[in-house]
Amino acid sequence: MRMGAVFLIITTAVISYSLGKTMGKSATTLRPLWTNYVAASRSKIDFNTQVEPILKSRCQGCHFPGGKMYDKLPFDRPETIKHLGTKLFTRISDENDRKVIREFLSQE
Repeated sequence: MRMGAVFLIITTAVISYSLGKTMGKSATTLRPLWTNYVAASRSKIDFNTQVEPILKSRCQGCHFPGGKMYDKLPFDRPETIKHLGTKLFTRISDENDRKVIREFLSQE
């Protein structure tokens, strides 16, 4: 319980300090601060457990073992997905799925 309270106090102090530094600046200046905080707090996107299931649900017939496009574009390999980038979105229209893939692509 004490650790939660300490964490809340420290988090509030850091955010307050950050906002205090940006007072008088436009709202667009605040956006990068929040974006950086959210990006830093996210865990790394795992290809096997988060990206591959999305691809299997849309692309299983052609781009996985046994499919007619598997030899050219195997979607069970992270390097293929990184090479294709957002070109995958021709078949993946769900924005939540796209977000997961974008985050995977942005990882080093």
